[in-house]
Amino acid sequence: MTPKVFPPEEFSIAVFPAVDLRRGRCVRLVRGDPRAETVYGDDPVAVAERWAAEGAEWLHVVNLDGAFGEDSPNPKAVQAIVRAVTVPVQFGGGLRTLADVEQALSWGVARVVLGTVAVTNPDLVRHAVERFGAERIVVAVDARDTRVVTHGWQAEAELDIFTLAERVKQLGVERLLYTDVTRDGTLSGPNIARTGELAHRSGLRVIASGGVRSLDDIVQVRWLAGYGVEGVVVGQALYKGLVSLAEAVRAARAEPETDTP
Repeated sequence: MTPKVFPPEEFSIAVFPAVDLRRGRCVRLVRGDPRAETVYGDDPVAVAERWAAEGAEWLHVVNLDGAFGEDSPNPKAVQAIVRAVTVPVQFGGGLRTLADVEQALSWGVARVVLGTVAVTNPDLVRHAVERFGAERIVVAVDARDTRVVTHGWQAEAELDIFTLAERVKQLGVERLLYTDVTRDGTLSGPNIARTGELAHRSGLRVIASGGVRSLDDIVQVRWLAGYGVEGVVVGQALYKGLVSLAEAVRAARAEPETDTP
């Protein structure tokens, strides 16, 4: 049997287990559709603690209610997660004002993710970077094909991902979270080509998201580290037990064992 070829060890990325919050519960959606919801736990803190115990280097926490513009108990859950785990938390969903950003950071999250406002109010992104630093601000580039979507992926913007990336780069942003929303929650594999193209053309650091189903997908994302891709969000594959977090971290950080003849 021919051994698989893996990226060199210096090509490493971080794995971000997804903790998506909907009405205080941990859920996964398919393509961001609130009608296609699977509940994976009534205690988001317990879910976060599980991923931390299994070796997570980061947690990617999303307030889906906030993204949909709804009132929610999720902010309390986010604060409880931050208090309960020692790993850094990357948090987004419904952050629309500078006060929202400041409040989220005051809870102790390490980074905030800004999506819709990067399109509708770019000055806010600039002010957030100036006030809190580029290391604490991530811009979400959510798209169908190359067309950007906003407002919890329910609306389509009149610009493509490369234009948005260039605009926010001029605002001082250094890191993007790219999600192909047609793949999110589908276990159909991430959009490797588009992720690499976005990182290469923008010159920004990129976290890949949407569709991861296997360790091979993580290895493929890892090959993009040379272009500036630095991480991958994994959700459904973890919750369905298709991969373990420990396996995912090994695939992202070092060469897995190869098959022998």
